Amino acid sequence: MKAAIPDLLPVTVVGSYPQPDWLIDRQLLSKGVPRVRMREMWRVAPEFLGQAQDDATLLAIRDMERAGIDIITDGEMRRESYSNHFATALEGVDTDHPDTVTNRAGRATLVPRVTGRIRRTRAVQLRDLQFLRANTDRTVKATLPGPFTMTQQAKNKFYRDVEEMALDFAVAVNEEARELQAAGAAVIQLDEPWLRNDPEGARRYAVKAINRALEGISVTTVVHLCFGYAAVVHTRKPTGYSFLPQLADSIANQISIEAAQPRLDFSVLAELTNKKIVLGVIDLGNPAIETAEDVAGRIRAGLKHVAADRLIPAPDCGMKYLPRATAFGKLKALSEGARIVRGELA
Repeated sequence: MKAAIPDLLPVTVVGSYPQPDWLIDRQLLSKGVPRVRMREMWRVAPEFLGQAQDDATLLAIRDMERAGIDIITDGEMRRESYSNHFATALEGVDTDHPDTVTNRAGRATLVPRVTGRIRRTRAVQLRDLQFLRANTDRTVKATLPGPFTMTQQAKNKFYRDVEEMALDFAVAVNEEARELQAAGAAVIQLDEPWLRNDPEGARRYAVKAINRALEGISVTTVVHLCFGYAAVVHTRKPTGYSFLPQLADSIANQISIEAAQPRLDFSVLAELTNKKIVLGVIDLGNPAIETAEDVAGRIRAGLKHVAADRLIPAPDCGMKYLPRATAFGKLKALSEGARIVRGELA
């Protein structure tokens, strides 16, 4: 039997959960977010890696269930990063001869080159979703890198312009999303943290690419924005987004935003009255585990700007870089804080 979701303030995760130390070299992980493949990150021999990733996924599922999370993911246990797992599986993407782009922190980072027409030739995450669906009674979410972000994380050596490249990435995402929907994903999320890396480009074609990626998807859809992993981005985060109101024109049902660590000015949410808001109320930059009342206070602050039936509490971002005990404690505080406020609204 499928577990019931609360009518108000259901809690979710953004995507990733900490991978066990026996699965991944966390020292290598700490050096950044890989855009090309980094197979040396895995501690398990290739012939046993799939089994190990399955076991790690079960740990992530059980932790989310025990913490009281209503809408869960597979923890992205099989991914070196949120984006490279999918992007590097596409035809036309050359990871053997990487190039560089400047990331949001102003540093050069290795990225794949796009040397041919981008095409999805096989399912990439279908088996991952099937494994998740078979091992939980919770509502499940599938996460995919967004087409704009993948375009920003690649060097164009083929297309006339980046907009054309973004739309082909969008077609590939859409083909994957349709299969994930058919396999039982109740929520499909696009991760688009690089919307703020190129606001001018985002204004030109991001919504067009996002809408193409979500075309024909009838389950709940989400676009996630953030300022980067707290473990990687060490500069002070801004209190507002350079590209947020424009997402009102996307066909996504929900917009997921990082809010706790940057102390976001919630007045920006007035621009998104036609969307539900997945609100980050867990600060991943602070190693201390929030109390349930800390979380409840952040939810109450959000409710001053967003109606309760439009608010979905969540962590700021993926939890990949946290110690597992910290991540679990924060998720437990998330569910307990939401329960407090839910009781106040009853």
